[in-house]
Amino acid sequence: MTENTTEFAPGLMVRGATPPLRLSEFKLIAFDMDSTLINIECVDEIADAVGRKDEVAAITEAAMRGEITDFKDSLRRRVALLKGVTVADMERVLAERLRLNPGADSLVKACKAAGMKVLLVSGGFTFFAHRVRDMLDIDFTRSNVLELEDGANCGQLTGRLVTQSWGDICDGAEKRRTLLEVASLMNIEPSQCIAMGDGANDLPMMGAAGLSVAYHAKPKVREQAMVAINEGGLDRLLELFA
Repeated sequence: MTENTTEFAPGLMVRGATPPLRLSEFKLIAFDMDSTLINIECVDEIADAVGRKDEVAAITEAAMRGEITDFKDSLRRRVALLKGVTVADMERVLAERLRLNPGADSLVKACKAAGMKVLLVSGGFTFFAHRVRDMLDIDFTRSNVLELEDGANCGQLTGRLVTQSWGDICDGAEKRRTLLEVASLMNIEPSQCIAMGDGANDLPMMGAAGLSVAYHAKPKVREQAMVAINEGGLDRLLELFA
């Protein structure tokens, strides 16, 4: 975020848009999940259960910075390292580590009050995405399914993902396709969508939306977003709207 960028308020940068904007001009807001709507990278935290957090987190960080360009390959590598993680381990991550990021509830409620629909589209996992959906009353979700096999504590991970009707892995291209698919189902234009994320695999959907928002994001993402929230909570986006 360099050319024609202005600091609208401390820690809130704007490029290519002129506040005040109007929520009524938008009909859909799409969120990444891990490190955007929630405070953790779920794959890193569940890897901790089998003593592989550092190894998995290093791959996650490189993928988010855009240094690993094949997100699908990077996710398969990370998921393979999760083999043996139990459902009980994942439940502990949910209970003890997963929290909504500041302002998530306020922003979602404001968007819904303005008549918008909410989409959660994640390179993470349904086990967590469905809980976040229920916490925030989100309308649409798309994320990856971890394969389970029988075992103690209600089952354990095989180290593989389950293929769904739309494909096997929700990567950057699939995030973009999902945003456009939901917009089409709603009979709205991509320009009526807001897309919010923090990592390199969010850039395709952010590029397709009428308003792209980087939240505490990697440098590559901040540079390309129309709005960058570098300080404070998700609801700081509302400062740009009348």
